[in-house]
Amino acid sequence: MSTPPAPSTADAPLRVMTWNVWWRFGDWRARREALLAVLAEHAPDVVGLQEVWADGQENLAHWLGERLGMHVAWSPSPSPQRWQRRLAFTGESAGAEELQFGNAVLSRHPLLEERVRRLPAGGHEDEGRTALQVLVDAPRRPLPFTTTHLNSSPAESAVRVEQVRELVAFVGERHRPREFYPPVLTGDFNAVAESDELRLAGGYLTAGPVPGLVLVDSWHYAEPGDSGLTWDRANPWVARVHQPSARIDHVLVGLPPFSGEGAVRTARRVATAPVDGVWASDHTAVLVDLNP
Repeated sequence: MSTPPAPSTADAPLRVMTWNVWWRFGDWRARREALLAVLAEHAPDVVGLQEVWADGQENLAHWLGERLGMHVAWSPSPSPQRWQRRLAFTGESAGAEELQFGNAVLSRHPLLEERVRRLPAGGHEDEGRTALQVLVDAPRRPLPFTTTHLNSSPAESAVRVEQVRELVAFVGERHRPREFYPPVLTGDFNAVAESDELRLAGGYLTAGPVPGLVLVDSWHYAEPGDSGLTWDRANPWVARVHQPSARIDHVLVGLPPFSGEGAVRTARRVATAPVDGVWASDHTAVLVDLNP
């Protein structure tokens, strides 16, 4: 049986990724090297990062972008105090009150546009949650790509539902099927696929916030039998929290046109094991290949 020819560059997938990089907890210097190694190995075209740290001298997203040769968009939280208090409480980093916390996008292609939307707090403590959206100058047409990080408490589903309403409306503002690729929404939703939050975001199990906009969970295209756990007790940093394993990091993709441009090919987890003995983050990443 002959071996089929390798796909041409024109057929190469558009690779997108989401990853919560665990701010500056633990041995962050060793962890950033592990983060870099994973990103270099899997070479995403566009990656959404959450819990990205920055101080007066350095920004993790820019540090990674410089080493990977990628364009960078960065969006600091307008209210990082909760995270600063948490880091100071652990005693794992001096000068926590000076650290910023936010979302970032790294892209191999130039960025045509960057926008940020603040998400509602739902009457709870304002955690400064935002969504960062870029328009990627992909080879065939622009790709609207959004990344976010929603409230984390298991008890705050109602807050996350409010955040999703604003989030999907934000995505919908760049939903232009004749001009752009189907939109990609990534992030740490702190919610499982069966939750009200994800059902609302998808717009096909229940009425979505934007009429006509459907965002498909890319994990439907993963290999059967893969649990998809991105918050996994196999990671010792997760095990110490005493919460169940869950799939809470998601890549949602708009419905493709009949041509199939932007359709999901495959989805899988990466960063599921230590790199030279170092866990890069307390989350695994989700890597998705799209049709070009």
